[in-house]
Amino acid sequence: MNETELILAIESSCDETSVAVVENGEKILSNIVASQINSHKRFGGVVPEVASRHHVEQITICIEEALTEAAVEAKDLQAVAVTYGPGLVGALLIGLSAAKAFAWANGLPLLPINHMAGHIYAARLVEPLEFPLMALLVSGGHTELVYMEQDGSFEIIGETRDDAAGEAYDKVGRVLGLSYPSGKEIDELAHQGEDTYDFPRAMIKEDNFDFSFSGLKSAFINLTHNAEQRGEVLEHKNLAASFQASVVEVLVTKTVKACKTYPVKQLIVAGGVAANRGLREEMARVLSQELPAIKLIVPPLRLCGDNAAMIGAAAHVELQKKHFAGMTLNADPSLAFQHI
Repeated sequence: MNETELILAIESSCDETSVAVVENGEKILSNIVASQINSHKRFGGVVPEVASRHHVEQITICIEEALTEAAVEAKDLQAVAVTYGPGLVGALLIGLSAAKAFAWANGLPLLPINHMAGHIYAARLVEPLEFPLMALLVSGGHTELVYMEQDGSFEIIGETRDDAAGEAYDKVGRVLGLSYPSGKEIDELAHQGEDTYDFPRAMIKEDNFDFSFSGLKSAFINLTHNAEQRGEVLEHKNLAASFQASVVEVLVTKTVKACKTYPVKQLIVAGGVAANRGLREEMARVLSQELPAIKLIVPPLRLCGDNAAMIGAAAHVELQKKHFAGMTLNADPSLAFQHI
C-alpha cells in the first residue's frame, strides 16, 4: 500500500450529488455536496426524473471542485469509488457513468461501493473502528441492525418488516403540513412537546431484532383524521413528541438488546435519521446506563446525510481487498448487503 492512499469517491444514489477525496479511508480532503432539497420541496418528496437531471448538471462541477479543494490531480489518485446501489436507478447511473469515464480516462481502478456500507463507514471518519461492532442504519428507506465481525463483513440481524423509520417521519410530516424533508422540524417540535398520545411501540417485546413502523404511521393518521372530522385541534408539539417517543423507544430498545446479544465493542448509529437529536440523546443515555463498556459512535450531522466522503471511507477497505469492478458495472437499485 502507498503511504498515502487517495480515493476519489462519487455518490449520487438519491437527491445529493457529492464528490470527495479521502486519504487512507479516514481523512477528508474535500467533500462537495450539491443538495437538491429546494427542487423537491414543492413536490413533497424526491422526484426521480428531477433528481437525475440535477445530477447531470452537477456531477462534473462537483468532481472539479473536489479535486481543487483537495489540491490533488488525477495522477495523485489510487482509485475511483462509486455508489452502485441501493438507490434510484437513474440517479445511480449518472454517478456510475461519471466514475467510469474518469477512471477509464486516467487509468485508475474502479471500486463498487454499497451506499449503506458507506453510511456505516462514515463513523471511520470520526475514529477508528473496533470489531466486532453493531450498526443501526436509519435512513429514508432503510432501518436495519447490522453486525460486523470484521472489516467488510455485514450480517443483517434485524430489519423493518414494512416502512422504514425515515419513511414514517416523511409521512407524518406531510400530515402535519410540514415542508419536505420534515425530520428535523419534527425533532424540534418533539423537544417542545410531551408524549401525551401514547402511540404503539410495535414489536418492541418480540424475541427478534426486526422493526415495524406502518402501524405507528396508521395510528398517527387515524388520530389526526378523526380529530379533524370532529373539529378538534390537536397540539402539533405533543403529536410530534408522541410520534418521536415511539420511534426512538423502539429503535433504542431493539438496538441495545442486540448489543447485549452479540459481543460488540462499538455501536454505530448511521444514516439520515441518525441526525435526530432525540435518538442521539436517548441512545447515549440508555447505552451508558446498561452497557457502559460499549463505545457509541454517531457521525457529525454533515456526515449523516448522503455524502461521498463516507463512500471514500468504505472504499478504503475494498481497495485493500482489491475488489475492483470492470466497465460493465451496472446500477443495482435494490442492492443488499452480502455477508462474508
